[in-house]
Amino acid sequence: MRKFCSYGPVDTRLHYYVERRELVEYALSQLRGERPEEGGHYITVWAPRQRGKTWVMQQVLWRLQEDERFDAVKVNVQVLKGEESIAAILDYIVAGIARQLGRELPRPESLLDFERVFSREVLERPLVLMLDEFDALNEEAISDLAGAFRNIYIRRRDQVGVPTEEKEYLLHGVGLIGVRAVLGVESSSGSPFNVQRSLHIPNLTFEEVDYMYHWYERESGQVVEQEVIDRVYYETQGQPGLVSWLGELLTEQYNDDPTAPLTMKQFNRMLLWAINGLGNANVLNIISKARQDGYKEVVLEMFETGVKKEFRFDDPQLNFLYLNGVIDIEEGAERLYARFPCPFIQKRLFNYFAGELFDRPAQLYDPFADLSAVITEEGLNVAGLLRLYEEYLGRHRERLLADVPRRRTDFRPYEAVYHFNLYVYLDKFLEQYGGRVWPEFPTGNGKVDLLIKYAGRRYAVEVKSFASVYEYRRALRQAARYGAELGLEEITLALFVEAVDEENRARYEVEYVDEGNGVRVRPVFVETG
Repeated sequence: MRKFCSYGPVDTRLHYYVERRELVEYALSQLRGERPEEGGHYITVWAPRQRGKTWVMQQVLWRLQEDERFDAVKVNVQVLKGEESIAAILDYIVAGIARQLGRELPRPESLLDFERVFSREVLERPLVLMLDEFDALNEEAISDLAGAFRNIYIRRRDQVGVPTEEKEYLLHGVGLIGVRAVLGVESSSGSPFNVQRSLHIPNLTFEEVDYMYHWYERESGQVVEQEVIDRVYYETQGQPGLVSWLGELLTEQYNDDPTAPLTMKQFNRMLLWAINGLGNANVLNIISKARQDGYKEVVLEMFETGVKKEFRFDDPQLNFLYLNGVIDIEEGAERLYARFPCPFIQKRLFNYFAGELFDRPAQLYDPFADLSAVITEEGLNVAGLLRLYEEYLGRHRERLLADVPRRRTDFRPYEAVYHFNLYVYLDKFLEQYGGRVWPEFPTGNGKVDLLIKYAGRRYAVEVKSFASVYEYRRALRQAARYGAELGLEEITLALFVEAVDEENRARYEVEYVDEGNGVRVRPVFVETG
């Protein structure tokens, strides 16, 4: 029986997969060219890691190898990461081509020698060349190789009407596969490879994810509840590596009884481990990129609950985070915005930063304090718990915020710092009483909701920063809608604010009842000082 696989390219004989026919056909048509008798295109194939770039291009390679008009080879240059010698890089690539063609090729000692390898005097048939993990090469090597390919492409284009097999150079098509498009975004000199066409590999659609899990259902005979499949897609937004990783965990490691249906009980247990207890190369790589100096500040801004961050591909920080899978792009009415790629990644990042900043919380409350107005065996007073947290923050503020990241503009802590701290506080507090809190991110932007389970009941806290009365009133309506989606009659709106007097507390900490759905919203200010 097949299995889900998230480690390297999928083997279609052994693993669940989707064919992605349109992508394969498009890449194939580009490398062959609209008029194959004259020549193909030179393209870049790019996407964040584990989107399926290599697998798609493998399918294209095998299709090309069935075409007697061409030779087609793919050389993986990941091993050359860190190699500084351009001569060594050129030699490795040509050796890989020669090995796959099964014939000797002249070993290059310079870029001119490298170009001659693709001449009609050396090659026997038009060649389609793919270089996988191309952006593992150093910047100078990328620029040199792109320049050589551009020169060959233009020389071929100059020979209008000459059949591809009779042109001066027989490099029919080129596919450069990697995380970044070769656009010169990170290059001080700019990219010379401005002749390429770009192929972006998107996430899987819901229908494709649904197809894979129903395929497992048919082969295994084990029923998979539709809610489980829906949640896999929601958590991953179709990111191929994550879809397969969660599938692997769900159907193997946390599948206690394959004769019984896979339900949300197994899913929730699996997700608990996936978020808090297991490593994954793709996820760990994303976290490593997000925590780097120069990029960490942007990620912290992404957690802010106010204005969305506008996305521009030419912004080197956003470009880096996007192409490394830390953020994605959301299309608005007239603008593009940065967002987190999926709830699962956002949760992992949230947990990482919360743990990094507040791994050792101060004393949560006075050990002799009477907490009967906050928590009992029957239930929880969420507003009272937020008041308790506000006292905790005021009492330990200097110590808690001593080493946290701060904005460069006013040297105040990022808004997200308080969200992380509140989550850690609630987590430690509720743990003592057998309760649980977990963050949810319904929009992928800065919106944070804390869901609480205690004494058999569910509670929800929507976290925002108080910016204006207008935003406050809109937040009340949004919280009511979210409460209705959760099936709750009441939801708490926590509003972080630097300072608030008693008059404004009395004016705005008033219960709001939504006319449309009847959900009660309890606003509570949390003063940060």
